[in-house]
Amino acid sequence: MDFVGDRFNRMTGKTQFVVCRIFVHLAGKEVAPLFGVLNGAARQATQAEGDIQTFGAGLTEICQSLLQYDLYWQSAANEGDRFWDEGEAGDYIEQLFTDSAQRYRSGTEMVEADENVLAIPVTQNLLVMLSVAYEGETPELEANLSDRDALKIALKALINLHYQDRLRAVQIHFSPAQLGDELTDDQLILHFPELAPL
Repeated sequence: MDFVGDRFNRMTGKTQFVVCRIFVHLAGKEVAPLFGVLNGAARQATQAEGDIQTFGAGLTEICQSLLQYDLYWQSAANEGDRFWDEGEAGDYIEQLFTDSAQRYRSGTEMVEADENVLAIPVTQNLLVMLSVAYEGETPELEANLSDRDALKIALKALINLHYQDRLRAVQIHFSPAQLGDELTDDQLILHFPELAPL
């Protein structure tokens, strides 16, 4: 990182953009209710047609739910970069979107309940991918999140970004994409190799 360039850009009033993606892996049948939260956020995002406030509200609800299910966290990972050019930040968030969407059975599909919902097998693993672009610095999101306490702080920082109106893009993906699909331990290792145990 060019620290002299960073100082110059700050002095000249340029805006810094940060793009990051957080992976949270949860395990156990008890996490099945999270599918409802994830699908609800996806439904609202689809209806919002690009409204960042609605996306941020969905992200906030998901982060709060993840914090409530912290007993079921198994592993996590994060990545990201800083940009002084908004176009470059936009290109990077698009790359993350494409990569997240191509992960094993991941997407933002919405599930409609039916009369056979009790017969649907429940996956033992759920992987949530949260990608955001925001203005300014948030050290809590730029740290190594392979520690439970650091991950809790980072999820709270994502919530704060929404309330501070600093979010510029929000993407939410999860695997499996719908209730009834399976994400096995082998598939988890194969398709999400960056995960580190918590």
